[in-house]
Amino acid sequence: MKKAILLTLGVLLLSALFILLRLDERLRLAMLPPAKSQAVRFAVLGDSDSHAYHDELSFGRRPEARGGALRHRSWQWTEVLAHLRAEQLDPGPWGEWGTRYRRLSSLRDALGLDGRFPVKQDHRFNLAYSGSVCANLTEPPQNQTARLLALMQEAPERWQRGVVLIRIGTNDFGKLESLDALSRDPGDAPTVARIDACVQHIGRSVQTLRAAWPDLRIVLVGIFNNAEWEKFHARWQSAQAQANIHQGMARFDAGLKAIVQGDANMAFFDDQAWFAERWGSRRVSGAPDYRKVRFGRHFEVSNTGGDEPQHATLSDGHAGSAWNALWAQALVNLLNQRWGLGIPPLETDELVRFVDPDGRFGMQ
Repeated sequence: MKKAILLTLGVLLLSALFILLRLDERLRLAMLPPAKSQAVRFAVLGDSDSHAYHDELSFGRRPEARGGALRHRSWQWTEVLAHLRAEQLDPGPWGEWGTRYRRLSSLRDALGLDGRFPVKQDHRFNLAYSGSVCANLTEPPQNQTARLLALMQEAPERWQRGVVLIRIGTNDFGKLESLDALSRDPGDAPTVARIDACVQHIGRSVQTLRAAWPDLRIVLVGIFNNAEWEKFHARWQSAQAQANIHQGMARFDAGLKAIVQGDANMAFFDDQAWFAERWGSRRVSGAPDYRKVRFGRHFEVSNTGGDEPQHATLSDGHAGSAWNALWAQALVNLLNQRWGLGIPPLETDELVRFVDPDGRFGMQ
């Protein structure tokens, strides 16, 4: 009887240790091929606008998510870069990183192990995950900034010339409720408070990163105006409502520009301007007035929703492959212009071949 009890306890202990430790991350990394030594380390902090679409842990059981039946052919901008410019930008190895359970995350942290939370399948230096709010940049258990710093400490010399991109804010003040409030009053107190808090979290993240790596290069991405999203085209069709929303959104971008101003190692990516240069915007009256974007020689992408690549956004509302490919293209241009990284430009024909390699969608 005593032997059986001890055996049971031993099995339980081993099981607990397996759950706690799994295959230690350091051992998993040792099994992976080494990264290109000349590639610039590239990290991302943020939300679903940067979370890999091919994450089976997060989206494998959600058949409607990230492209639905076409998810295997739908791409996040981070995935485009990882596939096409891995020689120049190193986002870390692809794998399963983090833990599913909040308490287990805290326990692993207490034991000096990696308590990254939540779990996802992605490139290792991409700490963005769906549903993130700005507080997740700096507050536990997610604390994306602290998690990234821990990764950077593993190879500090590689991060001396590294790049970190921060893209977040939609879940704080970019959804229907906030946009509706801003459409009536650009100074709506609850929304403005969330905007200001978000800027503060981003500023704190930048300060924390810079305290450890003074020469780290950081890109701050402005907020996308979801009033341009096809699901909201029927709303806010007045000049005043549109002006109010733009004024409210501008408060956030102004906050980020103030952080970037005068710092040669920082850059601002204007997401609203990027979209307007391609798809356009609404008329002065507030009515939708978007043009189609040429993607390749004859394929066109409209500001509509659907999982096929002729739509700018997927059925679940996230950016489609053409959008993300063109966004990655613009980011590479910004990195080269700002810091002379010498990354080969992403030509549109190359992007078309990546998104539609077999010609199924008629892009080539």
